Order: sequence, then C-alpha cells, then structure tokens
Amino acid sequence: MPYLTEPLASSQESSDNAEVRRLRAENNKLRRINAALIERVESSSSQRTESYAAFQHSVELAEQVRERTHALNETMAELQASNRLLIDARAHAERAHHHLSDAIESVSDALVLFDRYERIVLFNSRFAAFWKGTRAEVTAGTSLSEIKRLAVSTGLVTEVDAAADGHVLYQLRGQRWVQVSERLTSEGGLVIMYTDITDLKQSETARREKALAQKTRLLQRTVDSLSQGVAVINEQGGIEVWNGRFLELAGLAPIEPHRPFAEVMDESELELFVPGRYGISGSEQLTCEQRLANGKVLEVRTHPMPTGGYVNTYTDITERDLYAKALLESERWVRLITDHVPALIAYVGEDLTYQFTNKVYDEWYGWRRGESQNKSLRRIHSQEQFARLQPYIERAFQGESVTFEFDECNAENLERYLLRSYVPNRDAQGKVIGIFVLIRDITERRHTAVALREAYQHLEQRVLERTQELTELNTQLRQEISERAQVESRLREAKREAEQANMSKTKFLAAVSHDLLQPLNAARLFTGALLEHEVPEVSAPLIRQVSHSLEDVENLLETLVDISKLDAGVIKPDIAPFKLSELLDNLANEYRQIAGVEGLELHFVGSDAVVRSDAQLLARILRNFLTNAIRYTQSGKLLLGCRRQAHGLRIEVWDTGMGIPEDKLLEIFQEFKRVNPSANTRDRGLGLGLAIVDKIARMLGHRIRVRSWEGRGSVFSVDLPYGQLQTRLDQPSAAPMMQGQRLQDARVWVLDNDASICAAMRTLLEGWGCHVVTALSEEDLASQVDNFHAHADLLIADYHLDNEVNGVDVVATINGRRGHPLPVLLITANYSNDLKLQVRELGHVLMHKPVKPLKLKTAMGHLLATQAGQPRDVQRLR
Repeated sequence: MPYLTEPLASSQESSDNAEVRRLRAENNKLRRINAALIERVESSSSQRTESYAAFQHSVELAEQVRERTHALNETMAELQASNRLLIDARAHAERAHHHLSDAIESVSDALVLFDRYERIVLFNSRFAAFWKGTRAEVTAGTSLSEIKRLAVSTGLVTEVDAAADGHVLYQLRGQRWVQVSERLTSEGGLVIMYTDITDLKQSETARREKALAQKTRLLQRTVDSLSQGVAVINEQGGIEVWNGRFLELAGLAPIEPHRPFAEVMDESELELFVPGRYGISGSEQLTCEQRLANGKVLEVRTHPMPTGGYVNTYTDITERDLYAKALLESERWVRLITDHVPALIAYVGEDLTYQFTNKVYDEWYGWRRGESQNKSLRRIHSQEQFARLQPYIERAFQGESVTFEFDECNAENLERYLLRSYVPNRDAQGKVIGIFVLIRDITERRHTAVALREAYQHLEQRVLERTQELTELNTQLRQEISERAQVESRLREAKREAEQANMSKTKFLAAVSHDLLQPLNAARLFTGALLEHEVPEVSAPLIRQVSHSLEDVENLLETLVDISKLDAGVIKPDIAPFKLSELLDNLANEYRQIAGVEGLELHFVGSDAVVRSDAQLLARILRNFLTNAIRYTQSGKLLLGCRRQAHGLRIEVWDTGMGIPEDKLLEIFQEFKRVNPSANTRDRGLGLGLAIVDKIARMLGHRIRVRSWEGRGSVFSVDLPYGQLQTRLDQPSAAPMMQGQRLQDARVWVLDNDASICAAMRTLLEGWGCHVVTALSEEDLASQVDNFHAHADLLIADYHLDNEVNGVDVVATINGRRGHPLPVLLITANYSNDLKLQVRELGHVLMHKPVKPLKLKTAMGHLLATQAGQPRDVQRLR
C-alpha cells in the first residue's frame, strides 16, 4: 500500500547509518595522520644528528598509531555489533509497522494518526476514500490545518454541527454525516477517528419529522376543537393553520395552505383585520366587532407573535349582543316605571357612587339626565349633611334596612323634609355590594304633624287657662260646675281625636304601598261593573279599552313584583297534596268567560286526581299558559285537560294560534322574549310570563314541556307528582249550577275602609244580582246588620283596615257573634307567605289586589257552592 511506506523505525535506521559514516570518516582521518607522521619522520632523519632520538620518537609515534588502531578496531567491532542490533530492531519495527497498519486498516471508521507537530503519520483507506474526486492530495506529512482548509475549499464538508455529547458532526458531500472523535497519544501526537453516522442521522431526522408531524396534527385537532374561529398567519402574510369554525364564520370554501391571508379575506364578507391598526386614542387596536348580513355579530381579535406573524380569533357574540340589547330594553322599562313613581329612587354602589337615579331624583337636585352617574355621595351633600347621613349609610352597608327623616334643600333652595330608606343589596355570598335608596317628600305630613302638635299644645294651654279661671272663680261660680265639667269633657275628647288623627296619619303613611293599589282596584271593579251593564255602542269600546289598559297596568305590576320576589327568594313554596279538580274547575270557569269575550271557545277535560304541589303557584303557571293561549290565538279553540302518566299527572293547554318557530322554543322562557309581538294586537306584555313560569316550575321541581307547529298552534304542559289526601268523610254536595245562578239573590257583606272600593263593589255585585251591604268599619257594618245577626251568605273583607285593625281579627269577631260562621273572602295587597298560611288555616279564601272581576265572580261562586252543600238545618241557623 503506497500510503503505508513510511515505517515507524525509519528514523532510527537513518541515525545508525549516519553514525557508521562518521566513524569511517574519522578512521580515514586517523590513517591519513599516521601516514603523514611516518613520512615526516622519514624525511627528517637525515638532518638529525641523533638517530636514536629520532628512532625513539618514531617508536613512540608507532606505539600511538597502534593504540589508535586498536581503539579504532574496537570501535569498528562495537559498530558492527550495533549495526546487527540495528538490523534486528529494524526488522522488529517493520513487523510492528505492518501490524499497526493492519490494525488501522481493520478499523471500520476512517482513522488518521498525527505526530506531535500535527502532521500526518499514517491513515487508512476509509480516510483516503473521503478525498476521491476532490483533486486534493493528502499524504504523510500533511498538517491538520491544511486538511481542514482543503475540506472546506474542495466542498468535502458542507455543514458543521455540534452534538449534545460534545462531539463535532460534519456533513459530507452526498448527504453523508460523520462524527469526529479525537484522542492524544503518549508521545504528544493525535489520533482522529471519523465515524459514519449517516443512518443514525437519517433515523433521527425521520423521528424528528414524525414528532413534528404528530405535533402539527395535535395542534390542528386542538384548533379544530375550539368554538372560536382561528387563523394563524406567518411572517410572510400567508395563512398557515386554520380551523373549520373560521371557514364557517367567514363564509369561505376550503382553502389551500400558505395562501396570502389578504387574498383569502377578499373572498369573505369579513374585513381584513391585522396588527398595526391604531384607534382614535392612539393606542394599537387589537379587537374589533364586525356585523354580518345574516345578523350575526363577530368579535375579531389579533395577537402578534414574537417570531413574526400573528394569530386571529373570531368569536360569535350574537347571543351576548342580543343579551346586551335585552338588558338595555330591561333598563329602559325599569326607568320608564321608576320615572313615573312619585318618589326619589337611586342605587348607590359600594364606593358610594350613584349607579342609577330616576327622573324625580334628577329633578330634585336639578341634574341633567345621566349627569348623576358615578357621582359620589360625598360631593352631592355638604360636609355637614354627609356627616349626618354617614351613620345610616354605614348601618345599611352592615346589612340593616334603615329608615329615617332628613331635612334638605331641593334645587329651588326650598327646605323640605324627606323620609329616607336605605335597603342593602347582597350578592350570592351575602356580601352587601350596594344600597337601594328610596326617598319620599313628607314635608306636608311634617307640617300636618307640627300643626297637630301645636293644636294639642294650644288645647292643653286652653285647658290650663280655663281650669285656672274656674279655680279662681270657684267660690263665685259653683253653679257652673256642671258646665265646666262638660267643657272639660269636650276638651279631652278633642285631645283624643287629635291624637287619633295623628296616629291615623302615621299609619296611613306607613301603608302607602297598600293604598297605591286602592285606586287601581276600584277602577278595575268599576270597569268590571260597566262591562256587566248595557252601555251605548259608542262607549262600549272605550270601556273595554280602559279595562284592557287597567289589566295591562295590573299585569305589569304583578309581573314585576313576581319576578323580584322569585329572584330574591322571598316566595317559598307550600307543597301539599290537594284535589286537582278544586283548582282546575275554577280556572276553567274563569277562562271560559275570558275566552268567550275574545271570540274563542274553551274546552275542559278535568280530573279528580290528587297531586302534590303548591296550589297557588301551580295556578300561576296555568294562568300564564291560558293567558298566552288566548293572547296568541286569533280564532279557533282552546283546550285545558289532563293526562295520566305512569310517573304522575300532566296538565296540558292546547291552542290553535300562530304557533312558535322551532328555533324560538327555548328563547320564549327567557325574560323579555316575545314571539313576533307586532303580529298580535293582544300582546301587551313584557315577555316575562313564561320566564316566571320557568322560575316557579324550577322552585316546585315540576317539568315544563312545550310543542308547537308554526301556523297551527302550540301545547304547553306541566308534569305533577301524584299525592294522597288523608281519609275524610265527604260532605254532601249540591247539584252543580252556573255561577250566575249561585250569585243571584246572594246576600253579601262588604267591609273596606275605602269608600270608592265599597261603591265599586256594590255596583259590580248588584249587577250580578246580589244583595249587598257595604261598610267602612266593623262598627258601621254592625249597625247595618243587627250586630252581625242578620241573614247573609258571604263576607268580603279587606285585610288592611283603619286604626291598625286587620280583616282577620274583624272576621273572627263577626263569626264569633253568629250561630254559624260565614264563608269569608279576604282581599289584600300583602303577598307574604305568613298571611297566606294563616288564611288557609282559618279556612278562608285569599285574593290579592287588584281584583279581577271574573276571578272574583269565580271565587264567590265556589264559596257559595260550598256553602250550598251544607245541611239545610245548618243553613237555617244563619
């Protein structure tokens, strides 16, 4: 092998040859010196006179020559021995060289051996194969730096990489990879081994590509699973990753990767949105909303990436937009209602800033509409006034409802007396997050109280003065003692009347909420009475319109109160078993007449089943179903019926109305949601009825179902569990009769402290054929009916009467004086559960203001029918 011709022992052989040549030269030099000496001796012997001395000198010289020759011979012998050893060492070195060459050649990797000067000593054929076709000559003696230069200049090495374990990797021509390993020798040389790792590198590359592909698929699946539309754009502006939701929201067909994003968005209804836009404020705009032609609203966000490019997300916020509009509509209704309430209403947040004020509040302080928002109580009131209010505010934020009087000047700088109420508002955890403020102007009441107090003081002063006068004239005017006693009695009576008037005034103001409903209740009764009489054709539509308007106001107040109570958790269900016919029969009779007024026909399929529920709350659900059925049915029939199921009883309300689109079936149970209200002239509601139904059903644990066929009608149903009543002996019942027949000639007592209510009741009931006695107090009624012993069939009483007297106590007094108690119908504006339970335990019927005439007629017919079922001897006792 020509690239292995230089053995390791070559340097030793050359040094031995040089030593032999040196010794031979020195030997020849000594011989020449010896010959010169002999020739000199011989030439100078004729000139000397003493031959013996010359001979002796030559003998000495000859002796020196012999010594030198002997030394030379010994040296030559040593040289020959050294030469033989050198030949043996050379042969041994050649064998070792061959062995080393064979060992290097047998290594599967390319291997190069360098001396301590980093010059090549030898290399194997695998290393030589690297240089084939490069026209570079790499031989023994080539330096390591030269090899590196040739590797780069000839293109043998195309890439250099550092491995994790510290080795250096080279990529050679032909996509081959080698790993370089270096090791120092004991003489200071260097051994470099080049290991071919092409297969390993390709395997690692394939593994990395597989892992990258798997991560890419995982990223794509993750993006596809998002509910948002996602598009990833690289730094060149081409789209890299997207999901199906993006194509759906953008209205795009499948697209090819790496297309310019601007070109893709040109095919969409959406506008191109990229980073780098700046708003009016000068800050970068990263979010925008875009509205599509189909009504959808999308929120577009762009997120720049640190390495370039950006990510766009597209979120469908249509529902949120609709909810925001519904909230605005709800706020508009709340403002509409509160702006017409004759009281100052506001809401103050935890930071003592106004978040809501009604129109009366703004007018009181002379503010423009909306000017009060985020104003602080500390700035509205002077420092002195706020110091007076602060203790009450702190008590309210501690969870206490506070009511107190406070004098303050209005926008016209007139001093007025205000009755302030602070009611805490709590979050779901019970923490107070704000307070409701209700302020009423009680200046007139204050002036009246002051006048009464002054009159009282004046009366006392007059009594004292008259007493003193009478005392002074006692001796002279003994005959006037009786007259003075009468005067004093009248004065005490005047004082008592003044105190009673003051107390009545206080109670009247405390019962404002009750009295607010009195005019509405009277108006409903009067319009109901008018509808029962024949009136001129010109007036009939006006009366019906007034009745509808009053009904709208009543439904509005009742609905808002129900929603507030349900949300606040005030209403507690009273679930008990009861006979369903007791509820359904009354509802059928009541709504059969309402449907007849609207030109509709109501069919009823009853049931004697016993169910478990709250009868009043269940009636509320069914009334909403029936009211909606009448409201959304222009012509046709209605059906109220029951179906027995394995798990319970189902009550259904069918109609032949306009129907509900399938995509609106879930929306109708949301607050302020109505199905096409513009198409129905009877729809005057707020869209809260079915929301109330849903809340009540959840409270009771009943399931609500709805099916509808657009243009054909709908069916609403509620599922009830069966119940079981305690065993009792049924009383004999009278033969069924119409409500009008039951009310004919019925003797009814009406007790109410409002004269307008009494007049309206008399007009309405007399129109139904009843004999009516009305009274403003218990004493008034007793004087008219022989101290409650006169004949009567029914007693109707208001719960809130004068002088802190309630209807329950009065009814107990009346029935206590009779041989047999009268059936009682109590009317109230109090919606508390305690009163409802108390009335139920007493066996009376409770109705809430404002009273609907048809509902009143049904309740009276039911009570009279129950009374008619009693034995005749019992009736005679009345």
